[in-house]
Amino acid sequence: MARLEEQIHKIKYPGAVDADGHIMEAADLWDRYAEARYKPIAIRMKRDHEGDYLEIQGRPSKIARRGVFSESVMGRVSREKGELFSLRPYGEDFPLGSMDARERVQRLDLEGLDAAFIYPTIGLNWETECDDIDYAQAMCRAYNRWLVDWCSEGSGRLMPVAHLSLGDPAAAAAELERAVKAGCKGGWVAQFVMTRKPHAHPDHDVLFAKAQELDVPIGLHPSIEPTWALPGRYDRQYIRAHTFFLNVTASDAIRHALTSFMQYGTFDKFPRLKIVVLEAGAGWISYWLDRMDAVYSSIAGRSVLSREKPSFHFKRNVWISADPDEHSLPAMVEICGEDKFFWASDFPHPDHTGDYMKELEELAGKLTPSARRKVLGENVMRVYNCAL
Repeated sequence: MARLEEQIHKIKYPGAVDADGHIMEAADLWDRYAEARYKPIAIRMKRDHEGDYLEIQGRPSKIARRGVFSESVMGRVSREKGELFSLRPYGEDFPLGSMDARERVQRLDLEGLDAAFIYPTIGLNWETECDDIDYAQAMCRAYNRWLVDWCSEGSGRLMPVAHLSLGDPAAAAAELERAVKAGCKGGWVAQFVMTRKPHAHPDHDVLFAKAQELDVPIGLHPSIEPTWALPGRYDRQYIRAHTFFLNVTASDAIRHALTSFMQYGTFDKFPRLKIVVLEAGAGWISYWLDRMDAVYSSIAGRSVLSREKPSFHFKRNVWISADPDEHSLPAMVEICGEDKFFWASDFPHPDHTGDYMKELEELAGKLTPSARRKVLGENVMRVYNCAL
């Protein structure tokens, strides 16, 4: 396999851990790991004259096609080189560590990282077009089994996090328990729910109860938005090609999900539940807490079931993953607490095209020694109950 040439910077500070690193999964993993009854319609990658595309539930994807997966990686360099990658086969020229677990450990060494928590790429696309609740659970189970096997070749430095679907919360709870026993360090759900119920709806309490029982976090991680979940303020015909607008505003859904936990009083019912907010940045959190506290204390807060202000629950139950290029993070750490933040590379995705390790080093240099140790690695390892 050809290899993308890179200049990899090694951070000078010890103990750094990537809270949200991605991989380009094996394209045939669902064929190999799905249960027998689902194999004929398992998620699979196919190719036509437009490039790679997904087949989901036996149907060609309308969204995950035209080289979207190659661009998920190659978009990092396309702006600099002016190249187009839409027709490149999946896996061609992908950077070191994006597909192979042993190579990922090599990359960690080159970057000066102790470990990485692992999230998918293909897995951020298929649930968007899935309308079968049982199928979604089966595809999550297949991916999670494969992920544990993949991470097993990472010398204990690659931490698997299980994909869960809230379409069937009881099944998601059972899968979380199975996956954690198999080696996963927690679970994550997308920013939308197939049933369109809020994330913290009481129907989902069975999952939150299980996460509390197992003492593992549940992450809120953005994926490709379903058409029905896109911002409805503007007609789709005006924004469907506006990838800048859609990418920037995608984090709104994560804030909505977090706010639902305050609305429904979930943290009163599950005081040891841990929620991790991923890939939505961190600079907004102080404003959001102030806004939630203000509304909670007003007449509009009468419907909130929680006995405490949202900021109370944030301090006890919520952690935020920040981007290396966030200039406001030192201020957020000072305002909200040095125990509440992680950092994440989002490697190898193209959302942040800069040199994320140099940016991380610059960011870390602006933190106090105590905050630096916690934000770089101690916090995420503590929340996920991990040790090297």
